[in-house]
Amino acid sequence: MRKYLYWLLPLGWMGVIFYSSHQPYENQDIKPLLSNTVDLSFLEPFLGWISFTYHNSVVSINTHGVDGFIEFFMRKGAHVAVFFLLTSLFYVAFMKSTEIKVTTAVIISFLLTVAYAILDEVHQGFTPNRTPYAGDVILDSFGALIAVILILVIRYFRKKSALKTTGNL
Repeated sequence: MRKYLYWLLPLGWMGVIFYSSHQPYENQDIKPLLSNTVDLSFLEPFLGWISFTYHNSVVSINTHGVDGFIEFFMRKGAHVAVFFLLTSLFYVAFMKSTEIKVTTAVIISFLLTVAYAILDEVHQGFTPNRTPYAGDVILDSFGALIAVILILVIRYFRKKSALKTTGNL
């Protein structure tokens, strides 16, 4: 029974994601914090040339200001990090509570994370001043993929190290 407590990790994290997605953008806007804490204007000459379209709007220092531009990357980086962690927590729960193979645990963890990312974007469609966007699901899935790669790389080197110490290499 104790081993199933590991499932509280991904479920709890999913709750944090749900709560965060339920907040209107105004409650999550960190531009005032950035502008009141650090003067980021020194970045303008270095980042001023960057301009691209995301979700049908231009993202640049000209359109967002330095603080808004930095916030954009922080928010998108958060997508990657949050879903990286969710995949990792699913993996831990599977490995600690089941007898499935590593490959199966990794694949199911990835698929569950992508499914939750899709549900999260749908949920945002019902939240004031938030819009669902498939591009965010791609970012979330990228975070999950990074977790998968890291898990497999760590497993590979641990296995290789274990074989080396036992003299079976």
